[in-house]
Amino acid sequence: MEHQLTRPSPARKPFDPAYDPVHAATPGDGKDYAPTYWIATAGVPPEDDGPVTQDIDVDVVVIGSGYTGLSCAIHLAREHGIKATVLEANGVAWGCSTRNGGQAQISAGRLKRSQWIDRWGVDVAKKMHAEIAEGFDLFRDLIRLPEIDCDPQDGGHLYIAHRDKVMPSLEKESRLLNEVFGYPTRIVGRDEIHRDFVRDAEAKGAMYEPDGMGVHAAKLAFGYLRLARALGAKVHTASPVLDCRQKGGAYLLRTPGGTVRARAVCIATGGYTSPGLHDLTRHRLMPILSNSIVTRPLSKSEQEALNFQTRIPLTDTRTLRHYYRMLPDGRVQIGSRSAITGRDAVNSKHLDRLVEGLYRKFPVLRGIEVDYSWWGWVDVSHDMMPRIFRPDPKQQLFYALGYGGNGVMYSAQAGRRMAQMVAGKGGTLDLPIFASPLPSHGLLTPFRRLGQWGMYRWYYLKDEIL
Repeated sequence: MEHQLTRPSPARKPFDPAYDPVHAATPGDGKDYAPTYWIATAGVPPEDDGPVTQDIDVDVVVIGSGYTGLSCAIHLAREHGIKATVLEANGVAWGCSTRNGGQAQISAGRLKRSQWIDRWGVDVAKKMHAEIAEGFDLFRDLIRLPEIDCDPQDGGHLYIAHRDKVMPSLEKESRLLNEVFGYPTRIVGRDEIHRDFVRDAEAKGAMYEPDGMGVHAAKLAFGYLRLARALGAKVHTASPVLDCRQKGGAYLLRTPGGTVRARAVCIATGGYTSPGLHDLTRHRLMPILSNSIVTRPLSKSEQEALNFQTRIPLTDTRTLRHYYRMLPDGRVQIGSRSAITGRDAVNSKHLDRLVEGLYRKFPVLRGIEVDYSWWGWVDVSHDMMPRIFRPDPKQQLFYALGYGGNGVMYSAQAGRRMAQMVAGKGGTLDLPIFASPLPSHGLLTPFRRLGQWGMYRWYYLKDEIL
């Protein structure tokens, strides 16, 4: 079993598997992509505008060319007539937009609807649900456009109980979604899962949600790139922002090839947000590594043994959940937690742990070859919910960050909301994710990873033993 590596193109610097956003000054400068299944099967990336090569004056700069940054550029042009300039450190969508599991779910952040109610009350929670549902409608509309061909597999999402003890809380959440939010979920028994969805050996039951979709992660990002450029946006790759400061009512963003002067800045760097990028984003996120693998194509007999009747996204109920599905070409993809530090990411124990998780669900696959293995940094906020926010009313600086691994779908809406704020039309956006900054760990910041180490052990005990 090996990590399959893509060959760096001559124009790109070698991929750094030990990159760590907690310490690195930038995500790189023209580095090659991670060796993901998505990059290997997406075809040749569409053209971009190349590196910044001289000082330029622009209207709006978007830092980061993942789903959020490109959606922001798309909606600035489509809805507000503003042609943005996107600055990307490496290749387009180099970060988690080409390293995720390609699962679009009706969620954003890590909290359940019941936790929204506990935090904000029923009325705000209902408005939050409406916002997320609107986001899914937007996402569906976008991927129907001719520029975006991302192999969508629509049909819902199955949230699978990995132990009997989880079923009561899953049933309670389903009732809440149905009765309070008017969202028609249903509980599915083990026999029905095995008959109509998949023969997951761990499954004790599940909650089915009608909204959920699998997509090809890199094809989605490259489609966004085509659309953004067709609308007039510029997307400069191999142009990391080394410094971002205000001067004379404008922002000066220094890149290796020149300084970009702009009236407004949008930060959409996700888990790849460098500590020194800007004071208003410094240590506002906890970057968490997630591992992902893709098997070789399954034989007909193997597919029959697994009885994969569905192609929708599947997740289990572990705190550090597994996300998995059958891909269109007959491979199984699965992902979950990984190392705590970038330096430890290459340790084979993390790959072995994920492969063992695959075997627990599908014992017939024990010993199967793994064709692709990679990891990526997830932008987890300290209170588990994203923010699309202008943190200082005196500054034309905005950010959309903190999806906690649930950004494939909602990033489209988040980019649209950030564009709305930049255009001065965000006055009606009063939900907590629009009206408060990303929280900080403050004095505990140097000890975050020690806390993460302890929490991972607690989660294991809670999910597997207690």
